[in-house]
Amino acid sequence: MRLNNSLFLRTLCIFIGNFLLALGIVAFVEATGVIMGGATGLGLIMQHFLGFDLAICVAILNVFFFILGYLFLGKKFALGTLISTIIYPLFLSFLSEIAYLQHLTEDMLLSTIYAGLLVGVGVGLVLRVGASTGGMDIPPVIINKKWGYPIPTMVWVFDIFILLFQLPFSNTEQILYGIILLLISTYAMDRVMILGESQSQVMIISPAYEEISQTIQKKLLRGVTLMKVKTGYHLHDQLAVLSVVSPRQVGALNDLVQAIDPTAFIIITPIHSVKGRGFTLPDIDL
Repeated sequence: MRLNNSLFLRTLCIFIGNFLLALGIVAFVEATGVIMGGATGLGLIMQHFLGFDLAICVAILNVFFFILGYLFLGKKFALGTLISTIIYPLFLSFLSEIAYLQHLTEDMLLSTIYAGLLVGVGVGLVLRVGASTGGMDIPPVIINKKWGYPIPTMVWVFDIFILLFQLPFSNTEQILYGIILLLISTYAMDRVMILGESQSQVMIISPAYEEISQTIQKKLLRGVTLMKVKTGYHLHDQLAVLSVVSPRQVGALNDLVQAIDPTAFIIITPIHSVKGRGFTLPDIDL
């Protein structure tokens, strides 16, 4: 069952993602004063200059960006964002009342690492199911939809500007650790968004293409595509075998091909996502 096709799992991921995000903020950002980006970073700016509670600032920002997301991204996206708009400030308020979380560590480096991981995993989990944690997640998604720029990259760009606005009331260490936090959270978010979808594309050039093709289909249960190629040295016309397998099957495929043709030319390329039969659609009877 795919994550996006299950309302229950989708909602569960949104709740877990927002909880991890709030936990990272309360336990490792607020407690140590590390600066950060996103709506929380904007909330920290508002908190400093206006004196408002962080949860209230984030709630105001989330409502604004929710309206923006509804106008540009539609009702389905807005529904997931609406959940985050409500529960994220609630999680912030609830976790802020737990005194133990304010004293997990006084080490700035540890706080930065764990904040980056929790924020990145939390946001990535929510974005993975087609929703948003609200706030500054929405502009990057809009830009991705309109112009195709990668979401993690655009999140990073927006966060840089938000960090710059926090410079007047942050010391040098907070700024430097904030940059590390941003890099870690962006990387973690990127990894979570493609988790479980990474595959390996394999192209095999061999005179024994027919036997190799049949072996891959029968023993690895993977589909193949035959492509016309011309060898460079002898200028022979023949067919190449193209297949997509999981990273765990690469070794087995290599062994099968080597057993048939030890001189086969094999190209293996990692790919981030595959759509279609055998991956996002039901298998066919091979």
